[in-house]
Amino acid sequence: MARARVLLLFAALLLCRYVTYAAAETERTLAMIKPDGVSGNYMDKIKERVLESGFKIRGEMLVQLDEGNATLFYAELSSKSFFPTLVKYMTSGPVFVMVLEKANAIADWRALIGPTDAKKAKITHPESIRALCGTDITLNCVHGSDSHKSASREIAFFFGTMFSTGHVFSPHDELRVIKKHDEL
Repeated sequence: MARARVLLLFAALLLCRYVTYAAAETERTLAMIKPDGVSGNYMDKIKERVLESGFKIRGEMLVQLDEGNATLFYAELSSKSFFPTLVKYMTSGPVFVMVLEKANAIADWRALIGPTDAKKAKITHPESIRALCGTDITLNCVHGSDSHKSASREIAFFFGTMFSTGHVFSPHDELRVIKKHDEL
């Protein structure tokens, strides 16, 4: 009887540790298919790769950014010489944004999309998404959050606080949402 209790207690502890570990490792990241990826009809192929890689898509929508939204979203890059080109590119057509979830989501999404320069990706990471649909360092098809802080900020930018608090859905007021998850 005592041995059964010890085994039961041991099993319960292992289960608690596993559940705690699994919950602690799950994270969310923002994935964006940029205008060249949307116009090039890569959305379905990219979503398929996302799901095959074990991600869960927790939210998605097609959005048209205006100059103000693009400037705000990429504000940390505003001092870079390529910033005006980036804003023009990001407003040239709709973008498709997704909230991805899985253990190690940020690093795994970054690995799946490959190097920023699509020309390099075609050589060094030929199976990456940027190798599949990107052209160069500017027209590189997809965006991925580079840190937990960026992921939180970027998800909130498009989806409001819904994914961080579970209570409020209020995407950035000026976003022109073309289609939400249930309309796609």
